Amino acid sequence: MRMPMFMAIRHAGPTATAPTPDDRPAPAPVGSLRSRFDLLRRHRRWLLPLLVAVLLAQMAAAMITTAVEQTPTIDEPVYVGTAQVYLEQRDLRHNPEHPPLGKLIIASGLAFTDVHLAPGFTGDQTALGRHVLYESGNDPWRVMLFARLPMIALTLLFGLVVFAFARDLVGAAGGVAALALYAFSPDVIAHGSLATLDVPAAGFLLTSAWLLWRARGRPFRYLPPAGLALGAALATRMNTLAAAPVLLLLAAWSFWSARRTPGPDRRGTPRLVAYAVLAAAGVALVAIAVVWSAYLAVDPRPPWTTPRNVPDIDGKRGLLTAWLPVPEPYRDGMRIQFGIEYSTKGGGFLFGRRYFGSLWYYLPAAVLVKTPLGMLALWAGGAVTLLTARRLRPAAPYLLLLPAVLMAVLLDGSRGFGVRYAVFLPMFLAVAAACVLIHRTRWAYGMTAALVVFVAVSSLRTFPYYLPYSNEAFGGTAKTHLHLHDSNVDWGQDLGRLAEHLRQRYPDERVWLGYKGSGVPSYYGIDARDPFKVKPEEVRGLLVVSNSAVAKAEPGGPLEALIESSRPIDEVGHSITIFRRD
Repeated sequence: MRMPMFMAIRHAGPTATAPTPDDRPAPAPVGSLRSRFDLLRRHRRWLLPLLVAVLLAQMAAAMITTAVEQTPTIDEPVYVGTAQVYLEQRDLRHNPEHPPLGKLIIASGLAFTDVHLAPGFTGDQTALGRHVLYESGNDPWRVMLFARLPMIALTLLFGLVVFAFARDLVGAAGGVAALALYAFSPDVIAHGSLATLDVPAAGFLLTSAWLLWRARGRPFRYLPPAGLALGAALATRMNTLAAAPVLLLLAAWSFWSARRTPGPDRRGTPRLVAYAVLAAAGVALVAIAVVWSAYLAVDPRPPWTTPRNVPDIDGKRGLLTAWLPVPEPYRDGMRIQFGIEYSTKGGGFLFGRRYFGSLWYYLPAAVLVKTPLGMLALWAGGAVTLLTARRLRPAAPYLLLLPAVLMAVLLDGSRGFGVRYAVFLPMFLAVAAACVLIHRTRWAYGMTAALVVFVAVSSLRTFPYYLPYSNEAFGGTAKTHLHLHDSNVDWGQDLGRLAEHLRQRYPDERVWLGYKGSGVPSYYGIDARDPFKVKPEEVRGLLVVSNSAVAKAEPGGPLEALIESSRPIDEVGHSITIFRRD
């Protein structure tokens, strides 16, 4: 029987010591189980880096393929256009609802292209994105690829954080297991390959939590970079504000844990508490400095003019917005976000039912649909292990508390658009899942390896359609549109694939297009008519509809009437359905 790979590269632990010559066991017979184990241990120096490189290489290949093939999703043109304005005009007026750091990262890719803005443009941020991609003579394929590449690189770096965090807790085998779960996560691959803000914000939070965990041993070395990572998260997305109090509490706890003296003598406790509070305050100051630096890097010129679409926010949220020591554009962005977060106008779609307002259980249900089954099992096992294993219990707040708080905040809002808002889960819980390997038994290693392989197979089967992925219990990727909508399945990413599909399979046919996205169909060679500008009986030929539009078709409305009198004949990217109307 072969030894599982995870067991072969396991970490001996901090208390292990090298045996003396007299204590060393006799050489094992050639071909025995122990001899194989000894052979793998001798080669572990190169085996571990090789495994890490292979996992990250397959993830990079998946993300780059996705980035090359997908046309702009709904949010990307806004971020790309804003990033170009940062480069050319050093102006913060576009997209104030999000801080500038994520868009500065996108701009670092655009700096290597010849993209430009036409002089005199005065439109809003939506028109800006369309203008940069389709109206200024730029190549949108090239622009989007270079905008996405920095996010891909950052996503791969966060994979190293996942590996290092898990290795710190349970050794090399745990690091490999955690990295494998991260590298094969369909949601991380899907959103890590886009020029959006969800993955970088979540990755910076994970990095801060890992550095705070390490600060339990060397606080003065790791607390300042933990503050930098927290500041980077805050300077990328507003919703990371909910994580700040948790991470600051963990900063104080890490300092306390590093400096407390074992024993019953507690005479120095008040002073240690004061020092721990000061340490957390130092982390907060570093984070705030990063936020200010991100804004000043774009536009150091005062004053700031408040946009017209900023709502008035009262109550506790209004006080929070007014008193935070952040730049005024950040405060206005918070007000816009609060207005969006608690809006009940949009509604959503879940398990085949259209609803209005918000459902508190939307995100948990969406996560259940879109997470590989093996990953769900390992998440649960890892969480239980963290809470029950005495050696790992101190790590539980660093891996479980922050995701729990962020999810609680999301459940209270109106975010029925996609699991991208909870993309921190496959990051933090990949590390937690690896903790099952604290049980150094063949059963634990074998079961973990089997579940990781199950996750890998499920992920590879959906290649290259990661955005609409769902697990086998819900019918797989082809059935996701029956349960969810928007960025869970159809975010406008398949316009280019649709153009190629129509050219190859349906040349010279009349096309009627109901597309939900920010792309311009005519740019990709799609000659289509609007089915809502004529009478239903005039719509003959191919009716092509984005699945998000199908999901939210109004009962008795024109789109529902067209669909009910048509028959589905084909699909593109699991996000667009082609109907035949005779």
